[in-house]
Amino acid sequence: MKTQVLIIGGGITGTGIARDLALRGIHSILIEKEDLNAGASGGNHGLLHSGARYIEVDPLVARECQVENRLLKQLAPQCIEDTGGLFVAIEGDDESYISDFPSLCDRAGIPVVPMDVITARDLEPSLSPKTIAVYGVEDAAVDPFRLTFDNIGHAQELGSQFLPNTRAVKFIIGNRQICHVRTIDTLTCEEKSIETRYVVNAAGTWSDQVTALADISFPMIYSKGSLLVTQHRITHRVINRMRKASNGDILVPGGTVSILGTTSIRIDTPQQISPTVAEVDQIISQGAAMLPELETTRYIRAYSGVRPLTGPSRKGNDRDVSRGFSLIKHSDHGVDNFLTITGGKLTTFRLMSEKATDEICRYLGVDAPCQTAVLPLPAQSASRWTEPGSGARFWIKNKDPKDMLLCGCEMVPQSSIDSLVDSLGNNHRNTLLRSISNRSRIGKGPCQGMFCSTRVMAYLYHTGMIEGCEGIEELKSFLRERWRGQHPIMWGARLIQAELQEAMHCGLLGLELADTKSE
Repeated sequence: MKTQVLIIGGGITGTGIARDLALRGIHSILIEKEDLNAGASGGNHGLLHSGARYIEVDPLVARECQVENRLLKQLAPQCIEDTGGLFVAIEGDDESYISDFPSLCDRAGIPVVPMDVITARDLEPSLSPKTIAVYGVEDAAVDPFRLTFDNIGHAQELGSQFLPNTRAVKFIIGNRQICHVRTIDTLTCEEKSIETRYVVNAAGTWSDQVTALADISFPMIYSKGSLLVTQHRITHRVINRMRKASNGDILVPGGTVSILGTTSIRIDTPQQISPTVAEVDQIISQGAAMLPELETTRYIRAYSGVRPLTGPSRKGNDRDVSRGFSLIKHSDHGVDNFLTITGGKLTTFRLMSEKATDEICRYLGVDAPCQTAVLPLPAQSASRWTEPGSGARFWIKNKDPKDMLLCGCEMVPQSSIDSLVDSLGNNHRNTLLRSISNRSRIGKGPCQGMFCSTRVMAYLYHTGMIEGCEGIEELKSFLRERWRGQHPIMWGARLIQAELQEAMHCGLLGLELADTKSE
């Protein structure tokens, strides 16, 4: 295989670079060792930052967020719900921070609007009666999956390629140039060699592993953040605690649910991360201080992501590390056509992609301007299924009595599955169920795949999309991933549901998942 640019890492930054390159007439191949958004891009709040969270610690990042926030609302509206946001203070919060908040925002160029507490509680009845100050900001909710899928979809329309389940295992280097990258298919163990003129390391948390292929040391900080998903939507707006960034101080509405978090815990390795019971307890306790309803609401899932941080940390506190991005040209390390870009925020991915692509163009001698700041991101038909209610709307409009609903929680019909499978092609055959779930609402509802997983798999067998025993292993892998998110929230109705799920999948179907419970 041959390309001008090889991109390693299928998160929002990697797919953003692929699109930016394609718009400038540069061919790229993007490889990802799992599937799109397998790392931090799929394990975040889904918050489009106004910048107000970083006004004190990192005003430059705050300003970058504010500019990119407004750009993305204009250029990718299909991926964004412009909810607006509130910063709220409650009794006992730091009064000096509360009084400084508007001036800090003004200094960073972040628009804020003071709001009467009574008015704020009329707008958001879930706010604590102990609320003492409120400011409105330009926060919004963004669908990170649709944003990624739309970026890579447009890049592919323009000629780029995407290879999932493909890991870079060796760089062939000569005369300070990476000329070939050897890869391996993580499912079939098939080996490939890709000839390239430039290599971009956009592997996020795994960036140090990629630089190691060029014998380059790249120190990183791994900061785990865990989040909770509520069964129903708690607020209309994003709610932030008006204090220095801490645990359990943001609630982001996302479709029909809300996402509460997050934590910041230093870990040694990004492998096999899971939320813990202690994190869940802390998140709920802190969140309930500003929204008391969070103490008694039902949670359907917990999940974790790892922040790839590269700056210095004062006193071991990861929240002191800059959320700005790092762009490192490795010519100083003896490799001229190699670039690492990591860190940053989901909100600033477009800016990160632009800066990386500018550097690539300089190296390749391409004189073409960036268009992503002015050209709208086209909505891809295959990515529409990530939106809550999209399957139901299609099903009702279609009015086909043979179009059976496969997911009752999220109203996903078999026609949605057909559409997704057609768009996936052969690259996802060995991970079809998880790829479908990644790109739709399958497994995202209150039952967390208890019923729809077997229905979808049965449909895939019935239509000949899966044969033999491969579907059984896929089903077990899918259910293990779902279990990992349910284990730390096992109380009340969730515990009862877990017992039913175990009886169905383990007792009736013989799908032994006991090895995952130790996680």
